[in-house]
Amino acid sequence: MAYGYIGSMQAQPGRRDDVVAILLSAADGLRELGCTSYVVGLAADDPDMIVVTEVWESKDHHDASLRLPEAREAITAAMPMLTGEFTSRELVVAGGLGAGD
Repeated sequence: MAYGYIGSMQAQPGRRDDVVAILLSAADGLRELGCTSYVVGLAADDPDMIVVTEVWESKDHHDASLRLPEAREAITAAMPMLTGEFTSRELVVAGGLGAGD
């Protein structure tokens, strides 16, 4: 079964769109790395909350993507714009649209 990851992050006030731009620019090329779904969402009830939902062929594919220089650069660029409030959840993906099946 595929590996899923859902993470949220709180942006500094007024920096949400800057962080979203970084996250979306990092999406280029993810399919070749084993990502079948990468969605950046904005919380409807919090103007600074960002939620990222990902589906990967495997956890190994996900972990390998985070070691790429481009990913490290994107993380480094985004971190000063975040408050440090994060949540994350790993999933075993049972199926669905964009789930890689």
